[in-house]
Order: sequence, then C-alpha cells, then structure tokens
Amino acid sequence: MSNLPLAERLRPKTLNGYIGQEHLVGKGAVLRKIIDSGNVPSFILWGPPGVGKTTIATIISKKLERPFYTLSAVSSGVKDVREVIRKAKSNRFFNSPNPILFIDEIHRFSKSQQDSLLGAVEQGVITLIGATTENPSFEVISALLSRCQVYVLKSMEKPALEKLLNKALSDDIILKEKNIKVTENEALFLYSGGDARKLLNVLEIVVNSFETDEIEITNEIVTDCLQQNIALYDKGGEMHYDVISAFIKSVRGSDPNASVYWLARMIEAGEDVKFIARRLIILAAEDIGLANPNALLIANNCFNAVNIIGFPEARIILSQATIYLACSQKSNSAYMAIKDAQELVKQTGSLSVPLQLRNAPTKLMKQLGYGKNYKYSHSYSGNFIEQEFMPEELTNNTLYNAGNNPQELRHKEYLKKLWKEKY
Repeated sequence: MSNLPLAERLRPKTLNGYIGQEHLVGKGAVLRKIIDSGNVPSFILWGPPGVGKTTIATIISKKLERPFYTLSAVSSGVKDVREVIRKAKSNRFFNSPNPILFIDEIHRFSKSQQDSLLGAVEQGVITLIGATTENPSFEVISALLSRCQVYVLKSMEKPALEKLLNKALSDDIILKEKNIKVTENEALFLYSGGDARKLLNVLEIVVNSFETDEIEITNEIVTDCLQQNIALYDKGGEMHYDVISAFIKSVRGSDPNASVYWLARMIEAGEDVKFIARRLIILAAEDIGLANPNALLIANNCFNAVNIIGFPEARIILSQATIYLACSQKSNSAYMAIKDAQELVKQTGSLSVPLQLRNAPTKLMKQLGYGKNYKYSHSYSGNFIEQEFMPEELTNNTLYNAGNNPQELRHKEYLKKLWKEKY
C-alpha cells in the first residue's frame, strides 16, 4: 500500500468519498441518480486531466455487480476491443445486466477502432463508459456519440482542492504520521492547475524532499522543489500550456526557427497531433487572417493530412504548415472585428433588424413593410448600391479596420471606392 503513489492511495471507493463535480455526482445530481439506480447507460466523461473521470468509472465498477472491462486507447487496438466484446458475449446470461467497458482516452481511438465498438453498444452487448480530455464532438464518431450521453467535468476549484489537501494530510496512511503544516497553499494550487492528481503528486514531491517528519510547506518551498523535479514538458499540465503558448507566439512573431523548435518539443513529448493541427487552424484565422487567406486553407489541409497519415510522417506536414504560417504576412483584423462586434452587441442588446433587411415570406409581413425598399445589389452597376445595413442606432460604427498589408490594402481601396467616407 505504501508503495503506491499518493493519488492512488487516496482514490475514493464510493461516491461519498468523491471530492468535486457536485453538478454531476453531488446529492440529487443527474449522474449520481443514474449510478445509484444501477441502471447505467453508455456515456462519455469529458473534462481536463485529473478531475476524476477514471475514479467515477472505478466507483461504478465496485458498486455494480456486473463484469467490468478496462481498455486504454493509448495501448489498445481493434483486436483488444473485439476480444473484450467476445468475452462480454460469453459472460452474458439471461436477463443479466450488460458488462461495462471503460475506455480511457477514447479520443485517441481511430475511426476503425470506434467502428468496432458500435455494434456491441447498439446491441446492448456492452455498456460503454468513455473518458476524454478532448471535445467528443470532434473526436468521437457521430454514430457512437449519438448513443452516449456526454457529461462534462470541470477543473477542480479552490474549495475542492482545499478539501482534497486536508483529506490527504489527515487520512493518508503515510502523511498522517508526519507533522505537516501548510503555512501557504497558493503555490500548491497554482501548480496543480485544477488537477486533483497533480495536486497530490506535487504534495508528495514536496513532502519527500524533507529529511525529517517535521514539515512546513510554503509557496517558496513548493516553487523551489518543483523547479528541481518538474519535467521539461508535462503534456497534461502547466508546462504543456507554456510550450503551446511559446509555439503560437513564435509563429505569430514570424520566427520560423523558434516555431519549429517548439513544434519539435511538442512532438518529442508525444503531444496529440490533432491538438497541434487545430492550433494551427485557429492561428491561421486569428493572426494571419485576411493578409493571406490561403493560410487557413493550408492549416485546414494540414489537419486533414495528419489525421490520415499519423506519426511519424505527420511531423513533416506539421513542419511545412508551421513554417508557411510563420513566414506569412500577419493581420488580426478579422479577430479584432468579431471581438469588437461582440462587445458592441453586449453593450447595445438585441436591436431591431431594419425593415428593409427583413425576410417577408407571408402577405402580412409584406403589408407590414418587411423587405420594403431593399435594393438588390446585383441590379445596379458594379453590383453595388449604397444603403444602410446596420440597425439605425449603430449607423457609422466601424468594426473592420483593414490591416497594413497588400491584400487588405486592396480591400480598403475597393471599399473606399464603393462607400467613400464610410471606410
């Protein structure tokens, strides 16, 4: 028992000992009711690392009297899935409840692996419980997703982290034998990043750094200790976000050397190829935008290509797209336009659509003036006629400001020719 990591030693066996996710497993909450009823349908748990997805599955396995199988999408293939399904079929008896199959990191399953699950879920051979840190809408095939309820788990907030910290100090078989005083907890919570498992791992590292059982934990001690122990890149934690931030800022800053370096850091750490590719798509729209509209096409093609190819060859495609985006001219005009427009909507509320812009599918609407005086642009010279498209209260508000690059300067010149002083 003492050889187990602290996080495993403290893993709760029942929902009564579970900390956090009150909206799902608190008294009277939806998932709590389902688990207590024993009638558990297929569902997917979506949330960041270390918030209790695996623990919920483990609690269900102990509470329900039915076979429970576990697979990790990192190490399992179609063959493993089919073997579990075969066992599930052979273990079924008349009127007996379905065996449960828990798949950790289900977002890492390919389409063919997910397809191999579909028939067994549809036919009730197994009840599927999946855990994912990625949006299931993007990572789980629609046929499987439509047969599963999705429950969203949240990062642990400070009250839950405090409760977990106190529980570790008072209940753990090893820590309770030491005289541990937590004078400051801000650094513990900061480095945990809302991740319960990381909080317990950090606590264990700090406690083990002391040579005596008289331990006082301060922010300075936690920071010093972690600087000596923390990995160069932690895919599930704080360093993960620092590296992706450095990657994005290097591309935004038009430095291909640094961009490829940070890309290599992520690849060597085993980062999900689709996560990197998605960031490139966002970056192409947010930071390059209308200065080079082809950037979005390149990034989107990169996402599709790495999805098909996979590692190790996908690294070449990622490198090509990264260098292209880093070398491209930059503009955030599209990003700023929608940001300012959303702020304007928040400030002004739901203003009425001008009558001439309204749709008039019925006679009554036409009588009320819907669509009246609207001018069809293509009926005029140059496919343009000046008219007001904004609500009356917002006339002359400017939301799009062209960036200082050849592509958008051409846009600006064209708009000025059409609208004169408006743009």
